[in-house]
This record gives sequence, structure tokens and C-alpha cells, in this order.
Amino acid sequence: MATRLLQHQAPSGARSVILAVDDEAWLLQGSSSIRALAQDALARRQSLLETVQHYAKGASVDLAAAFSAGELLAPIDHEDPAHLLMTGTGLTHLGSAEGRDKMHKQALQAETLTDSMRIFLEGLEGGKPAPGQIGQQPEWFYKGDGSQLLGPHQPLDMPAFAQDGGEEPELAGIYIIDADGKPWRLGFALANEFSDHVTERHNYLWLAHSKLRKAALGPELLLGPSPAHIEGTSRIRRGNEVIWEKPFLSGEANMSHSIANLEHHHFKYALFRRPGDLHVHFFGTATLSFSDGVSAQEGDVFEISAAPFTLPVSNPLTRMAETRISPGVL
Repeated sequence: MATRLLQHQAPSGARSVILAVDDEAWLLQGSSSIRALAQDALARRQSLLETVQHYAKGASVDLAAAFSAGELLAPIDHEDPAHLLMTGTGLTHLGSAEGRDKMHKQALQAETLTDSMRIFLEGLEGGKPAPGQIGQQPEWFYKGDGSQLLGPHQPLDMPAFAQDGGEEPELAGIYIIDADGKPWRLGFALANEFSDHVTERHNYLWLAHSKLRKAALGPELLLGPSPAHIEGTSRIRRGNEVIWEKPFLSGEANMSHSIANLEHHHFKYALFRRPGDLHVHFFGTATLSFSDGVSAQEGDVFEISAAPFTLPVSNPLTRMAETRISPGVL
């Protein structure tokens, strides 16, 4: 049974939370945001799954219709975007067996390992420590604050200076920090961790630049334990044509790191345990259209879907107008 929470905004602007269980969905009476539900769960010292049982079910909802109407928002947000942080980890997924074999052979043949290969191999060896142990730390990056977070239909704007705008289909963990500075995972969302792969390829030290982009979440927050196995499809639509499509895998069974290990190495920093903050943390992917030589164009639509999520994250690619910043001197 897959239980999800969604945020709905009516044409009037009124907001509400939807509870979805398998193929059924209802409005939850008395709640207007998932963040408010999470705060209630902390106050009750209960899980979100337990907390939603205290709210009466209202009218049933046709999720597909609400999605098509553009009424579903990202499954988390904060009225002050500075209190929502987006971060991620890379080189965390195993990829196909063929790809792993190729990487190992290259590693054995190379006289000097690249930094990327070293991190990947170290993750294979130490990314899933025994319970109570601390494993190898992963690659880590910062994406931005809540002002960069998009819902399932909003345009993915790449900056005017960007050399590329490419999709990254993956899972994201959603977290809240309680009054004592302890992080709590609310659930998981389907995500497009949008990046500039041409900039990254030019020089790996430019990875930080390539990641300072917007990112989109699908509308569903999946409650419960971390999924062991996720199978999805990532595609690019150009007009009425699908110009690229490929399956992708996620979940711990397809990763070189455990979710717990990735969480530890993010929240070990005290500045990420500020009471009241929200975190969206992207767990990485092994499937990119860029790796297949595809270059997305303005107007293309990235569409990512995966069970047990019933709705995709689907965002068009756009480019922002050029701006040149010259700070004044006081």
C-alpha cells in the first residue's frame, strides 16, 4: 500500500493537502500544507502516517485531473525560501552491470584514477556500512534555496550563460529540523535534479557551478521507509515526438550508498540542523540523456515517472534573459 501526501492549490488560490492511498485520494480537512502537518506530527511525537489519521477525509479527488489542470504543487515548500535548502549527492548509483564492469576495467588499467572514479570505487567499498557504523562520505553539492524549487509543471529556466540544460531523474528525501536540531525525514519525492552537464564536463572543478540550477519535484510525497527498488522512465518530448527515452533505476538496491549513510554525511554538519529548516536532498542517478549525446532545446519537456508514484514530474525547458551584475560600492 503506497501512501502519499500532495499539496493542492485551487483556482481561487486556496491551498489544501491531499491524502492518497493506492488509487484513492481525498482532501484532508483542516490542513493547508505538508509542512504544517509535519509540525503537527512533531508536536504529537508521531509519524506523518499516524498524524494524518487525526484529520477527517473530505471530498475525493481525481489526481489525474488535478495534475492536468496544474493544481498540484511541489510536495514541500516554505513561506520564507531561505529556510528551505536544496543539496545532493552524486556518484551514488551502480548503473547497469555492463557499465560497472567497464568502470572497473578502466580503473584497473588506469595508472592514475580520476577523482570521480576514486569516489565511485570508495562508495562501492564503503557506502553501505553495518548498522551503527559510519561509511565512506559521498560527493556532495549545493543547489540553492527554496526559491529554486519548482513543482511538477513549472518551467526549468536555465540561465542565459548556461551551456546546457539536462535532466537528472532521481529520488529526493524531504526533511524537517525539529526544535532540538534533530532532522526528521518526511518522505521521498520523484525529482528532476536539473544540471549543466557541458559545464561540468569541461572541468570537474566546475561541478559546483553546474549544479546551481533550479530543480523540480513531482507532486507526491511518499511516506514510509526508503524504497529498496525503484524502476522508472525518463523521456524528452519535443512537440508531439519523444526524442529520447530510457529506463532508470533507483532505491537502495541499485545504489552504492545506503540512504542512511548519505543522510549522515549531510546532517553531520551543524549548519544543516537549524531548527525549523526544511531540506530537499537529491540522492543521485545513473541515467542521463546527455550521456547518449542528446542536447535538449528550449521548449523540450522533461518527463520522469516511476512507480509507486502515480504522477510524473514534467517540466519544459526555457532560458532566462541575460543579466550582467556589477555590484555598487557603498
